[in-house]
Amino acid sequence: MRLTICLLMLLSTIVARTQQVQIIPQPVSLKQPKIAASFSISPSTEIVLEGSYMDNSISFFNDYLQRFYFFKLPVVKKSTSNNVIRLNFERLDHEIAGAYHMVVDSKGVYIAGDNEAGVFYGIQTLIQLLPIPDAKVNTRPKKLTIPYVSVEDAPRFAYRGLHLDVSRHFFPVSFIKTYIDYIALHKMNYFHWHLTDDQGWRIEIKKYPRLTSVGGWRDGTIIGRYPGTGNDNIHYGGFYTQEEIKEVVAYASKRYITVIPEIEMPGHSMAALAAYPQLGTTPDSVYKVSQTWGINDVFNNVLNPSEYTFNFLQDVLDEVMNLFPAPYIHIGGDECSKRWWHESPFCQQLMKEKGIKDEHALQSYFIQRIEKYVNSKSKKIIGWDEILEGGLAPNATVMSWRGEQGGIDAAKQNHAVIMTPGNPVYFDHTQSDNEDSVTIGGYNPIEKVYAYEPIPKELNEEQAKYVLGAQANMWTEYMGNIRKVEYMLFPRLGALSEVLWSPKEKKNWQDFQNRLQQQFSRYDLWKVNYSKAYFDLKAKVLPADDNSGVQWNLESKIKNSQIRYMNEISPLLDYSKPVVVKKSNNYSATLYSKSNQPLSTISQKFLFNKATGKKITLTFPASDKYPGDGAFTLVNGVQNEKGFARSKEFIGFSGADCEALIDLGSSQSISMVVVNLLRRNSSWIWRPQTAEVFGSGDGQNWHSLKLTDDFEERKDGTGKGKMTLSFPATVTRYIKVLVTNWGTIPEGSPGAGNKAWLFVDEIEVN
Repeated sequence: MRLTICLLMLLSTIVARTQQVQIIPQPVSLKQPKIAASFSISPSTEIVLEGSYMDNSISFFNDYLQRFYFFKLPVVKKSTSNNVIRLNFERLDHEIAGAYHMVVDSKGVYIAGDNEAGVFYGIQTLIQLLPIPDAKVNTRPKKLTIPYVSVEDAPRFAYRGLHLDVSRHFFPVSFIKTYIDYIALHKMNYFHWHLTDDQGWRIEIKKYPRLTSVGGWRDGTIIGRYPGTGNDNIHYGGFYTQEEIKEVVAYASKRYITVIPEIEMPGHSMAALAAYPQLGTTPDSVYKVSQTWGINDVFNNVLNPSEYTFNFLQDVLDEVMNLFPAPYIHIGGDECSKRWWHESPFCQQLMKEKGIKDEHALQSYFIQRIEKYVNSKSKKIIGWDEILEGGLAPNATVMSWRGEQGGIDAAKQNHAVIMTPGNPVYFDHTQSDNEDSVTIGGYNPIEKVYAYEPIPKELNEEQAKYVLGAQANMWTEYMGNIRKVEYMLFPRLGALSEVLWSPKEKKNWQDFQNRLQQQFSRYDLWKVNYSKAYFDLKAKVLPADDNSGVQWNLESKIKNSQIRYMNEISPLLDYSKPVVVKKSNNYSATLYSKSNQPLSTISQKFLFNKATGKKITLTFPASDKYPGDGAFTLVNGVQNEKGFARSKEFIGFSGADCEALIDLGSSQSISMVVVNLLRRNSSWIWRPQTAEVFGSGDGQNWHSLKLTDDFEERKDGTGKGKMTLSFPATVTRYIKVLVTNWGTIPEGSPGAGNKAWLFVDEIEVN
């Protein structure tokens, strides 16, 4: 018995020694004693103020305790007890403000920040030390046991941002405050509030009441994915009064979060034009608040660069700047369709008078006039990377969203940059292979977010200093309710917070996954609707060993789980190795927990043709941004069914052609080749100019079998299309398919003047 007790004591000591603290974002330094010990927080624990101006941190912590643990702590100026949480200031030399020092030991909890924000960030770490109760149980322990720990911590980037679009869908002040709390709980410090766009004007401007009475409402919204399957014809809208704006700004400031308003110009202005048509290039037109998504280059949504417009915008900005103490005003500047200026006699005369060479330079003229006015009010502008076009405004900060190139160019010009590339920090993009709700598309799973590095390798050390940080963007075209916003936000917000806060060398995906498990329990406590995509089965299609089919490879992150699969005719089978598929069939697989509970299910339709599973090479490499699964993506038997929402099933080429060489393995008779494609002009993805198929008996000497420029787009709104090449039956072993890129995007279209993307899916040979 004595031996048993000793063994149990030894085991408990080992467990105590190895117990890990799970903090997100990972602190700079976190140490625990070799022999674990703990401190207990109870209703009698005192918060001792050893420094001034800590009310915000105290209120946040006590509110959190009350909400989730059903008690608050008393606050005192002095105490001789060891049952205390002491808050103080210390000099912590760090380039970026917000550093803190924390110790939990026999004397209680000690948190010292280099400023008020530093103390607040220490409180966020303390919150993550608290035990997480079962969210389904209404009782709570009387003592909250936390481990002894020593933490030294400071942020990596000065700008750690999260964006929310309230124009496409409007959210109440109560949720905006909750959203700000989510930012605070992740040690982030900027809230980018996208308040105006084509689909609604959401901020009260007293001098121009029609901006909200007219521009704040639309008479319907498309149903489903753009371009939609109809319109709901529901009068929809809303706006924030100036008193509500002040309330939100004050709420954020108590969490050391700066609120940056965005007032879109000169494009994305249909809501403003509906209210005040004299702002437009065709003032006699009847403008309406947009009922659809997209860039609306089909409709005139561009402000006229007239003196009336500039005076109007100055009035608007005066009221906006009085509401927001932030040093920045975001003025948009993106996706301004130049065709409306090109077609405007006024604009052409203005360009002639002022020596403006083209419409890109006219945009620069517009932005620089606005910047000069904003600068005169001791503030700076932020704009999307299109503000680089025609010449960058002197003091502007660039948000680089069309990849990183805009940010790279701006940093090399010694301009401040905030990185917001669509891939991977657009949180409106799909995060699951098995997504069954409508999203805008793309594929940004949590692992891709976590892998992001905001400082591009193209910048040297001096240029890198201009990268202030990064931001995730939450565009709400397909987020009509709070639960959907939360679903798209979590758990990716945790990954981004670590990218922006923790030292680059501390990032470790495996370790983050371990800490994420506890974070899921915290989400349950908060009752947020988070995505379970992390638990998804992961599937990959690979060539069969002899190129006579494909292999369906399945993986799971969940330990001690079991995968079972089946097809149309087979029973449920245990998965132990990749499944070899040699003909068209529908497969499904389910992940089961250790207790045999189903965790996630995926399905896959395989459609075979003579090229499926065969050897394939590309003459020109695909873009690193859209590599699919390599060249084999084009012959893996999997056809994209959801358009851009499954972008990883395409191979993307920026300005380049796709030339694929396929070895059928033996000489065969063929008479048709189908190239499956995607067209989504709003995302710069254009149909090809032509597709041509060649045949060869030796893989060296080629003869053309068919050339076509006929692109047939499906009517399901996904943007999917195909080019069919039919020809007399020909015996050949080698196939070459050349799909020519559209080239340069024409004027009047989104991304005009840039290289078009070419997205290629399955190549069928029959």
